[in-house]
Amino acid sequence: MPADQPPAVVLLSGGMDSATTLAIAREAGFAAHALSFRYGQRHAVELAAAHTVASTLGAASHRIVTIDLGQFGGSALTADLAVPKDRPPAALADGVPVTYVPARNTIFLAFALAHAEVLGARDIFIGVTAVDYSGYPDCRPEFIRAFETAGRLGTRLAGLTIHAPLIDLGKDAIIARGLALGVDYGVTRSCYDPDAAGAACGRCDACQLRLAGFRRLGLEDPAPYG
Repeated sequence: MPADQPPAVVLLSGGMDSATTLAIAREAGFAAHALSFRYGQRHAVELAAAHTVASTLGAASHRIVTIDLGQFGGSALTADLAVPKDRPPAALADGVPVTYVPARNTIFLAFALAHAEVLGARDIFIGVTAVDYSGYPDCRPEFIRAFETAGRLGTRLAGLTIHAPLIDLGKDAIIARGLALGVDYGVTRSCYDPDAAGAACGRCDACQLRLAGFRRLGLEDPAPYG
């Protein structure tokens, strides 16, 4: 790692937002250590996407950590519950949907803290957005700031900063930023209910938000849809 590149941990799901966040961290001059999770999600296609994204965007390393949030259930992403489809746009931020995985970002950020502490990194990047999101409580700015405070108190990382560079951006602005940084969205995967070949459904909340962002830019999403 070059001396002029400080280390940072970047949470990387394999989706559009986290890929853009990785590109932003790299542009900012960080040696980005990507961290993904096999957390009991029903569909692992996003992990293959995360591997490709980490490689193509020049991550300094990429770890996939295995935990099992499926043993708790409570989410359509980790249990045998139906993924909502075709919800009207006004409903996407109305309440907490069944695709919310309880405490997921809290858990992921805790692992990122541990990784950062070992690396000697004082910077963690997470691709949450509070504009075009599906009502998840752990994507709110106040949660990120509170966790940053907890991280400073509970680790040796006194100068810890948790970066959420997309927090105030809509999907169209995220896509525009990523394209300017060379992100290939064709290799990212955001769908909550992909088919066996990994093609997106085009109807779940994640697909609707993503597709709307490309439409607002007058672009076609390069990712595969079934």
